[in-house]
Amino acid sequence: MTALRPTDQAPEFDVAIVGAGPAGLAAAGAAAATGARVVVVDSSEQPGGQFWRHRSEAAGVVDSGELHHGWRDYLELRRAFDEGVARGSIRYLPATSVWMAQHDSDKELNLFTLRLAPAHGGGSSEVPTVRAARLVLATGGYDRQLPVPGWQLPGVMAAGGIQAFGKQNGMLPGKRFVIAGTGPFLLSVAAGIVHQGGSVAAVLESSNLMGWLPRAHRAAGVPAKAFEGAEYTAAMLRHRIAYRPRTVITEILGEDHVTGVRTAKVRGDGSLVAGSERQIDGIDTVGLGWGFTPQMELPVQLGVGTRQDVDGSLIAIVDEDQRSTLSGLFIAGELTGVGGAALAVIEGRVAGRVAALEAIGATHAAFTALASAANGPTRAESRAIARQRSFANAMHLAHPVPQCWQHLLRDDTIVCRCEEVPASAILESRETMAGDDLRTQKGQNRAGMGWCQGRVCGFAVSCLSGGADPTPGAIETSLANSAVEVSLASPAVETSLAQSAKRPVAQPLPLGALAELD
Repeated sequence: MTALRPTDQAPEFDVAIVGAGPAGLAAAGAAAATGARVVVVDSSEQPGGQFWRHRSEAAGVVDSGELHHGWRDYLELRRAFDEGVARGSIRYLPATSVWMAQHDSDKELNLFTLRLAPAHGGGSSEVPTVRAARLVLATGGYDRQLPVPGWQLPGVMAAGGIQAFGKQNGMLPGKRFVIAGTGPFLLSVAAGIVHQGGSVAAVLESSNLMGWLPRAHRAAGVPAKAFEGAEYTAAMLRHRIAYRPRTVITEILGEDHVTGVRTAKVRGDGSLVAGSERQIDGIDTVGLGWGFTPQMELPVQLGVGTRQDVDGSLIAIVDEDQRSTLSGLFIAGELTGVGGAALAVIEGRVAGRVAALEAIGATHAAFTALASAANGPTRAESRAIARQRSFANAMHLAHPVPQCWQHLLRDDTIVCRCEEVPASAILESRETMAGDDLRTQKGQNRAGMGWCQGRVCGFAVSCLSGGADPTPGAIETSLANSAVEVSLASPAVETSLAQSAKRPVAQPLPLGALAELD
């Protein structure tokens, strides 16, 4: 185990990595392989992240991997990670959150300081502060949610939350499900449910599959995705799960718990198809998923350059070496654009290796030439990243957020569930009090003020308050040759999302963590 300095000083490392999901594990293994001193901080109690969330190792449960894709990749990454921990080249701090990240630009080593706190409950963290010459952020993302009448009822969950519940607990949060939203991830959730003995009444996809036709060549570049999709399709057919494209939930029914949903077909312009309404009863759980949102609190806190991706998400700007616009800071995985685990692993490997060699080269002159020669991704890595990123962009464009979602809201539809703020309050703030962004709305009606701090409602409130098209980044303009795609981003929504992510305290923390400050 890496020796720590006295308790009145923070331990120093060559590379600090935040997150132990696909990108973080890959970064840790690559950094440790160079001989660098590495620390990995993760809010979960065991490595794997959301994608490889699995049964409790502390309870001695061995996960077979049957609910996971890329499980062999995880075992490989985990083996290298565990070996690094065992020989002391990797210091692992689980169940620990980074609530503040600081950059000392006056130091030649680009010193980064991370303030730590327990991720769950009170008390103090094992190590309150760590410092490192280079920092890799790989914090991943979470399900994007959009409000719909009735979504505050018990039994409504994020689609990813249903999947994570099943993977971690070996059981389901309900018996009969409806899964709705957009994107191939809905199929993965449905397949996992039936595999664990649950029933799926329907998968409702707001887009249609025709959006893939002009982008089929991008899918062909990543054949593993096609095989994965075929597995999900086979499960859908085998269990006779209804798959309804161009269909959305217009209302979730129930008094004190979900009992059913109302649905309707939508046209390409987002309008509802008259006479297509139907009702599905006997439901106890609804899973909603509209893609994923990168967890941008730490990058924004450090002041990195950002932009709006084709799916409307706020993401960090990086170069081919995964360097951000801030010297010494590397970013990998969903923070650079939602692209899945395979892409995150490659980006993490590049970020960890380059960051480690830079740190070693900066502190040991003898390694400067080595760092310079080995810097950057290999040709194979660059090609793989390009293919995976191209597929991800195609997926976002083929499965955009539907244009109709704002029109489905009623005045009393809850948008911010933590603070129970209805749509009418947000629209009134926009029209009468210049509440044109999430931060202003928070001060006027408490939208985004609750426990999640706008992580669940932030995108929706930003769109509603900005009066912008609800599908920023996913509006496609086909030119004469139908080969060039132009996406239009909304500056108002981008600014609002950046403001929402900028927090001096990135994560909830016990007061004891403040008492431990230098």
